[in-house]
Amino acid sequence: MSQNQNNMEKFDMKTVHDKFQASLQEEDDIDLELYLESFEELSKFFNLMGTVFGFVSKDLRQKMDHLNSLLKDNDTSHKYKTVKTMIEHEKENDLLQKKGYVSGSRTLLRIHRGLDFIQLFLKKVSELEDKATTVVACREAYDQTLAKHHSFIIRKGAQVAMYTLPTREQLLKRVCGDEEEIKKAVNLLPKTLEASSIVYMRIDMLYTVHNLHDLP
Repeated sequence: MSQNQNNMEKFDMKTVHDKFQASLQEEDDIDLELYLESFEELSKFFNLMGTVFGFVSKDLRQKMDHLNSLLKDNDTSHKYKTVKTMIEHEKENDLLQKKGYVSGSRTLLRIHRGLDFIQLFLKKVSELEDKATTVVACREAYDQTLAKHHSFIIRKGAQVAMYTLPTREQLLKRVCGDEEEIKKAVNLLPKTLEASSIVYMRIDMLYTVHNLHDLP
């Protein structure tokens, strides 16, 4: 594999930060396309972590592809411009529970839960010493977020896979690359978590207002 190819596969914290920051619309809305572009970068983080979260990565990939298809469809793209317009469109047209229809609101809810996990995991990793294992940080983040929505079998599989996670130092090298890139990512992480937290809270509030947290 060439150096250029290797660099292309690395996780870029700046992209996550910039896209999340740019996705903030008005006082309480999120631009869906920019949100997905940021999550595209976050999905690299899952992939680079290895098989431990392969099941999460694959699930999120399918959901991101579905939302992107709604955004690219000329008949629906304007209705899916933001999270708020998407929810309002699907509610007004009774699409949330429509048989055979995969609603964007339900799809985004699953991605939203993934963001809850990854931002908590990143926060916990940032608080570790270089030589410390990331296993406990991952387990705690998972138990507080995604585990609540996963079946017993998936939870058990995830818990077993977590024991393959490396130390903080090894994880950052795997995900970010060389020392310079690691330093940039670590320095930008607090601002990135701040931006992702605002995005998360806005989406969470929209789902609360519309009573959609329990979409099947």
